[in-house]
Amino acid sequence: MSLAATTRSETVKQFTTSMWWVLLIVLLAYVGFTAAVLGFVFSASASGALPGGAPQLPEDELPALLYSTATAVGYVFPLLIGTLMVTTEFRHKTLTPTFLATPRRGRVLWAKLLVGVLVGVIFGIVGVIASVGPSAGFIAASGLDTQLTELDTWAMIGRMVLAYVLWVLIGVGVGALVRNQVGAIVGVLVFTQFLEPVARAAASFVDGLSEVTQYLPGAASDALVGASVFSMGMGESGIAQLEWWAGGVVLLGYAAVLVLLGYLASWRRDVS
Repeated sequence: MSLAATTRSETVKQFTTSMWWVLLIVLLAYVGFTAAVLGFVFSASASGALPGGAPQLPEDELPALLYSTATAVGYVFPLLIGTLMVTTEFRHKTLTPTFLATPRRGRVLWAKLLVGVLVGVIFGIVGVIASVGPSAGFIAASGLDTQLTELDTWAMIGRMVLAYVLWVLIGVGVGALVRNQVGAIVGVLVFTQFLEPVARAAASFVDGLSEVTQYLPGAASDALVGASVFSMGMGESGIAQLEWWAGGVVLLGYAAVLVLLGYLASWRRDVS
C-alpha cells in the first residue's frame, strides 16, 4: 500500500477504538479542574482578594501562567496516547495483518507518526480549551486582563498545541521501542510523575544541576510553551531554562531519537 493508503488505514484503526476519546475526556476533566482551582487561587492573589496579606502575583504574568496548565500538567496524556497507539497493536497482534498488507514496515511507522500529528492537534485543542476556559473566566471575574486579544497569548497557545503534537510523537517512539504495554506505561508514568519532577526540584537547591535538567523533556516542553506553574520564579532563582525554540528542538530530538531506536531495535522484529 502507498503511504496515503496506509495513513488512512491507521487513521481508521486509531479512531475506531475507545481509548483515544476516553483519554480525551480524562484530559478535559483533569486539566479543567486543575485550571479552575489554580485560576481561582491565583486570580484572587493577583487582585489582592486573599485575606491575611497573601503575596500578590504579577497581573501581567498571570494569564500565561494559568493558560499553560494544559501542558504543565496535561502533557502526560498525549504521551500516553502516542505510546498506546503502538503498544496496543503489539499486545493484540494487530500489527501482523498490517505488516502482511504493507511489508515495508517503515511506511507503517511513518503513517503512525502522521496520524500522531492529527491526534496531537486534537488533544492540544481540547487541552487548551480546558485550561484557557476556566482560567480566563476567573481572571475576568477578578477584574484583570485576560490578554486574549494579544498576539503573544495566541502564539503561546499555538506552541502549546505544538508541544502536544511532539509529545504524541515521543509516545509513538516509546511504544515502538518498548513493546510491552504495561512496561511502557509504567515507565512513562514513573519518569514523568516522579523521576523528572524530583530532578527538577533538586535543581533548585543544587548549583549547576539546572544546566542538565533544562534538557529533560518536561523542562523542554515548558520552555517551548514559555510558561509553567512549575517554573515560577526561575529567572529570579538563577535556574537555567532554554529559549522557546530550543525547547521545541529538544522535544523534536527526543521524538526523532526514540522513533529511530524503536525502528532499528524493535520495529523490524517478528510480532507473532
